[in-house]
Amino acid sequence: MALRGGTRFAVRCEDVFPAGCALVPESLGEVEDYDEKTGRRTPAKDKVTGQRVWQVRVMDLDPELGKRSRETTVKISADYQPVPPTGTPFEAVEFDGMTVTPYVTNNGRMAYSLRATGMRAPVGVTRDPSLAAA
Repeated sequence: MALRGGTRFAVRCEDVFPAGCALVPESLGEVEDYDEKTGRRTPAKDKVTGQRVWQVRVMDLDPELGKRSRETTVKISADYQPVPPTGTPFEAVEFDGMTVTPYVTNNGRMAYSLRATGMRAPVGVTRDPSLAAA
C-alpha cells in the first residue's frame, strides 16, 4: 500500500497532548491563501472537506518537554470561526477530530501538522467558573 503526500492520520487529543494544552491568547484567526499572480489573499479552504480553515496556537503542558519549545499550531476546519470555551487567557482546551500529517521539511527533517474539526473545554472542566463552586 502506498501513501500519498498529505495523508492525514486520526489521533486522539490526549495522545498528542498527554498533559493537556492551553490556548495562546489572541492567537485564533483565519488562514489565508496568497495568490502570487494577483497579489490577493483569500480565505483558505480545506482540501479534503472544503471548509474554511482557522488556526490557533497552543502551549503543550507536558512537563517532560523541559526547555524545548512548547508552542505549536492546530488548524481547525469549520464553516464558522471556532469560539474558545471560556475566553480566558491561557485556557485549557481539547480538540475534536484530530489528525496528524507527517512531512519532510526542505532541510530533510521530519515534521508534522495538526488539524482538528473543533475545540472545547477539557472533559470535567466547567464553562462557567462560578458553577465550579456549586
